[in-house]
Amino acid sequence: MTIKTRWIEILYNVATGSRKIRNFFTPVGALFYGLLIFSFIVVALQVDRLIGLINIFPRQLSIILSLPVFSLALFLIGWSVLNFLRAKGTPVPINPPPQLVTTGPYAYVRNPMLTGVFALLFGFGVLFGSVSLLVVFTPLFIFINVWELKAIEEPELLKRLGENYSKYRKRTPMFFPDFGKIFKRRKS
Repeated sequence: MTIKTRWIEILYNVATGSRKIRNFFTPVGALFYGLLIFSFIVVALQVDRLIGLINIFPRQLSIILSLPVFSLALFLIGWSVLNFLRAKGTPVPINPPPQLVTTGPYAYVRNPMLTGVFALLFGFGVLFGSVSLLVVFTPLFIFINVWELKAIEEPELLKRLGENYSKYRKRTPMFFPDFGKIFKRRKS
């Protein structure tokens, strides 16, 4: 059994196991992910200092440019979390809702919360005028998350939710909505 297979099995067993254990580990998972995001920002700012690229935008411009990005990011994250909580689950993979969530932002993309987190990192890059956060660390963070989703979470979701998730995955984009389909649907 490979490490990947073992990790999928562990995630599946915890996600389908005792609610008490899931509730215990949920804050740990959320804290870990929050610290990961924070560490990417801190390391990027340190790299900028080392290479001498600090504050690439004038301060007022960086604030003006980052506000809409932060607004979009926080809206997506909040809307996503709300839909998970309504379905009696959390966004932490070890304590997911018991059924597939396809409402709210999940009707348009499979991972709207991550889209919001990516936008949040990008917004911090703009706010701090950080070249490395904008062009190195945010793309690296996105790459790591996409890899983890494809290698671990999606196989676990297929195992746990079966055909429902398979069909949902085929019709729903991963991070960015297909605006052509959305507007076409509304005209119908």
